[in-house]
Amino acid sequence: MKRFEDYFGEWVVNRRWWIIVATAILVLAAAYGMRFLTFNNDTRVFFSNENPQLQALEALENTYNKISNVLFAIAPKNGNVFTRKTLAAVEELTEASWKMPYSSRVDSITNFQHTRAEEDDLIVENLVEDAERMSEEDIERSMKIGLSEPELVKRLISPTGHVTGVNVTILLPGKSRKEVPEVAEFARKLADDFRKTHPEIDLYLSGSIMSDNAFGEVPQKDISTLVPAMFITLVILVGLSLRSFVGTLATTIIILISMITGLGLAGWLRISITVASVNAPVIILTLAVADSVHLLATMFHQIHTGKGKREAIAESLRINMQPVFLTSATTAIGFLTMNFSDAPPFHDLGNIVAMGVMAAFLYAVLFLPALIAVLPGRVKPRPEADCCSFNRLANFVTNRHKLVFRGTLVVIAILTVGILRIDLNDNFLKYFDESYDFRRATDFVQENLTGWEAIEYSLESGEPGGINNPEYLAAVEAFANWYRQQPKVVHVSTITDTMKRLNKNMHGDDASYYRMPGQRDLAAQYLLLYEMSLPFGLDLNNQINVNKSATRMIVSIRDTTQRELLELDEKARQWLKANAPESMFTYGSGLSIIWAHLSWRNIKSMLGASFWALLLISGILIAALRSIRLGVLSLLPNMAPALMAFGVWGLLVGQVGLGLSVIAAMTLGIVVDDTVHFMSKYLRARREHPMSPPDAVRYSFNTVGTAMWVTTVTLVAGFLVLSFSGYKMNAQMALMSAITITLALGLDFFLLPTLLMKVDR
Repeated sequence: MKRFEDYFGEWVVNRRWWIIVATAILVLAAAYGMRFLTFNNDTRVFFSNENPQLQALEALENTYNKISNVLFAIAPKNGNVFTRKTLAAVEELTEASWKMPYSSRVDSITNFQHTRAEEDDLIVENLVEDAERMSEEDIERSMKIGLSEPELVKRLISPTGHVTGVNVTILLPGKSRKEVPEVAEFARKLADDFRKTHPEIDLYLSGSIMSDNAFGEVPQKDISTLVPAMFITLVILVGLSLRSFVGTLATTIIILISMITGLGLAGWLRISITVASVNAPVIILTLAVADSVHLLATMFHQIHTGKGKREAIAESLRINMQPVFLTSATTAIGFLTMNFSDAPPFHDLGNIVAMGVMAAFLYAVLFLPALIAVLPGRVKPRPEADCCSFNRLANFVTNRHKLVFRGTLVVIAILTVGILRIDLNDNFLKYFDESYDFRRATDFVQENLTGWEAIEYSLESGEPGGINNPEYLAAVEAFANWYRQQPKVVHVSTITDTMKRLNKNMHGDDASYYRMPGQRDLAAQYLLLYEMSLPFGLDLNNQINVNKSATRMIVSIRDTTQRELLELDEKARQWLKANAPESMFTYGSGLSIIWAHLSWRNIKSMLGASFWALLLISGILIAALRSIRLGVLSLLPNMAPALMAFGVWGLLVGQVGLGLSVIAAMTLGIVVDDTVHFMSKYLRARREHPMSPPDAVRYSFNTVGTAMWVTTVTLVAGFLVLSFSGYKMNAQMALMSAITITLALGLDFFLLPTLLMKVDR
């Protein structure tokens, strides 16, 4: 009784024109969906709605406001901000920044609301007013105040006065994804105009808006550079390996339409392209080569043995149908497990690639043979030497299988030990390489002005109006002072600095009264008087909640890692528990904290996903190979590559973050490919041509060894191209994948054959 694959090849060849027309219609329909693709530049796209840290941050932002900002760092080349010309430039930029789209507040040293006493009156005024007409005495006075004001130093002015900042708070309506690029474009235009007008001043552009915009620029930049580079690389590699114009042309078409189909379906499903899912086109291009190469390699081999082109096509499909389906299915399963990730962009990456891979399978077993059958010209067979090019390796492995087996196990053990050196950590600012203006500007800001990372707290007093309670204010001040003593903490913003300044002002600017008001009613009066004197847009709503029961404290931190942030927040909670009223106890919040937790959450979820994917793939292999023993045996060469790769990474790099947390699940389906092809040829030799295990191993090497080598080189080349991404998360993920796939080929050439010879007697 004929099996499906026995007559499938003949069916494809006989209906070749129908298949070509149907494929063209399918590709065009999918391609139409690409018009719906959009780029998502929201940093928060990495956080799921169920993320508890995100929910806490949104609650805090609903109480106060969302900190989205553009920060202009101003560095006069003479190293002194407090000159008439520079102060006038800062004043000019401050005024112009109010016109930025969606701006709600602009803070700088020039419009800082300085307070002073004048007899019994509290005077609230800009620190710098009409700088071009200021006298030297006024400038000296402004410098003295600015460099001694805790609310300014290491936030908007450097301690030495050589760099200052203009911070623009942005309230985005959230109605369009064009809002961030709109603000970023305005900010860049403003910066360019400022540089032309003031060539004596260096200007750097940073802030969360510029960060979000960079997240949107990464996918556009990578698609415009890496996809063409990957395509050219693949065409060259396929051409060199197949040495057939017809085969190269057909494979090129397959990889192109596979990528178009994956992206088109993503468009139809309204999946946005993000900084993580932008890898999908390159990965699809890379993976789509494998099926075509295996089919064409077998077809060329059949032609060499004397078969005609159509007969060779049918035989190639008969031999490869099952392994090609299995490899495509297991690869898709591996990527689909990324839906277990705690970061939604990895869901999109996995889903787009899975769709592209399954499309590549359909095109490879239907369109590719149909196209080869109708293309004019003779398909050039591969030389005899190539057909047996793996004889020497096969003989070495079979003749010294005990030594090879033991040696391979030793290598696995040595490399896997490197996992012990891995530190689960991240620094998301450094994910952008220095080709991005935002990265260079933010590095400058951290080195010269203030910190990039931040931890936010909403400190409850436990009662309406409780922020005026002297005991509450004392506790907040003590907490702020504790934070100021911690390493890498640059600035702590809290209402207590304002309270102390007001108390001093209301006592005739007597420096001895620079402390908390001793009575609750006095604190309430001072705060009310101050709020009534503040101009529009510079109120305290970003620091105090509506019923004055809680205040916001923001801790700015410089050059830190995710692990250090989590440790610092844990220490802060312990301090609050031991030293503050129970009502004040809270957890740190902010985007920095969410990113820090995300890496750990994602690693845990992806470990579970990898386990279930391994079980599912093993079950599929057991059913397909019709052997529990061989299915279980395949686990080792499929599990070991990821462990070895992490070991190599631990020895060479040592730090693993969010991008690498998905590697085990992502590459699991890929590394199974070569195992499936090798074992399917081995079983064919054992069952159809009753060969001994050593002879079956030789048969596998000589029938599929070249294709395995070519597909691995292609995969590695593809991921190495992706490793040139300017976004380090993508680059590291690609490099780690290349290492894993390379190690997997080594195990399939050395460990798998010796295991088969040991177990299959």
